Amino acid sequence: MRTVLVSGHFNVLHPGHVRLLRFAKEAGDRLLIAVESDRLAGKAAHVPEQLRLEGVLSNSYVDDAFLIDDPVVGVINKLRPDIVVKGKEHEHKQNPELEALSRYGGKLLFCSGETVFSSLDLIRREFSELSVNTISLPESYLARNRIEISRLHHLLGSFSALKVVVLGDLIVDEYISCEPLGMSQEDPTIVVTPVDSIKFVGGAGIVAAHAAGLGARAHFISVAGHDETREFSLRELEAADVRTHLLEDPSRPTTLKQRYRSKGKSMLRVSHLHQRAISSSLQQTMLNELKVVLEGADLLIFSDFNYGCLPQALVEKTIQLAKKYQVLMVADSQSSSQVGDISRFKGMDLITPTEREARISTRNHEDGLVVLAEALRGMAEAKYVLLKMGEEGLLVHAVAQNGTDILTDQVPALNSHPKDVAGAGDSLLVASAMSRACGADIREAACMGSLAAAIQVGRVGNRPLQASEMARELSW
Repeated sequence: MRTVLVSGHFNVLHPGHVRLLRFAKEAGDRLLIAVESDRLAGKAAHVPEQLRLEGVLSNSYVDDAFLIDDPVVGVINKLRPDIVVKGKEHEHKQNPELEALSRYGGKLLFCSGETVFSSLDLIRREFSELSVNTISLPESYLARNRIEISRLHHLLGSFSALKVVVLGDLIVDEYISCEPLGMSQEDPTIVVTPVDSIKFVGGAGIVAAHAAGLGARAHFISVAGHDETREFSLRELEAADVRTHLLEDPSRPTTLKQRYRSKGKSMLRVSHLHQRAISSSLQQTMLNELKVVLEGADLLIFSDFNYGCLPQALVEKTIQLAKKYQVLMVADSQSSSQVGDISRFKGMDLITPTEREARISTRNHEDGLVVLAEALRGMAEAKYVLLKMGEEGLLVHAVAQNGTDILTDQVPALNSHPKDVAGAGDSLLVASAMSRACGADIREAACMGSLAAAIQVGRVGNRPLQASEMARELSW
């Protein structure tokens, strides 16, 4: 009976591992796997040794597996396997196993045809890859509204002349990637082990980062706690070229939202936050900051998540200040449960609620979308409404120049296979608002916003949009 030995870390049993194990099994009669211990693997071990061992043992090609705490050469000298199998990438490197095998006539084989990538790369790939081939421009929408691609390119190029001020709640999103272990024997609970985590600036912070990435001079004003999450946000926003004015409130944590994910799906969300309104003294400090940064600004974006950063008194005073400086204003107010009211932001050029948020604000759960959008527009005294409808796209709602006729249109969802819908509304908000600040009509602005959202949902995690990404999609 020929014995075959394979050794490695085996953090996650990915397709490359499976191909190697299949090759090894076919090379002999009995397949043994030597899994390196946490001590031996060192930093290469991203999953505890017992879990890595259990994962290998679950594979049908494996006859037996065990932990090793010393280099594999010692195992070869002890077990004297007939064959040792390694990946093809090791063929032209130094292989210490070869000398040990030659002493008794063993063979060293290299598996050809395997996919070569590490398990941590496999986990992180979904956070870095953008699914661009699933994005398409709305050709019929462009045609019926006589929008030329060259016009959209011009708007994109104009973004660099803007000064944008973003005011609202700072959020940090943490994605914790997990490997499933199975069902608990004690209770009906799914058991997972964390493998990797990655953080992104979210909330109003990512809106400001989007504005900077699209070329504008972006200022961000918000409140955070005295903690590491605040320091992380400052580092990330500085790297994104955002001029950050982050007031400190030690009595509240910086909002942190954790998403536990496995196999590309979210299993659980945990939020660390306070929703009480910031103090009157902090509101006054924020107004003082606004008096400085609003001078010479082209656009003010209210990005409200109802976590206490924008009390009504502060909103009203900020609107008065923006009107004094003749700054274009837009707003988005995301509702948590039944909390939130986009109509409290009066006199905006543009508001971008979801259908659910619009119904909460108007307390209207029966009328059709056009009636709903018009009711909200009237309550908020807004000029335009972009009603977000998820996979159904975007409803564009406006009043004609005669002041009586209602104009509506729909931009379909531009990404046919979204990977993560978190952040879609933020990217739509900033791109459509910046387009309006550059002179776009509402239909052009809606198209630019929809394209930005399509890019954002094509990847996992909130990463700042880049003008080059928009330009690439407009050039296809």
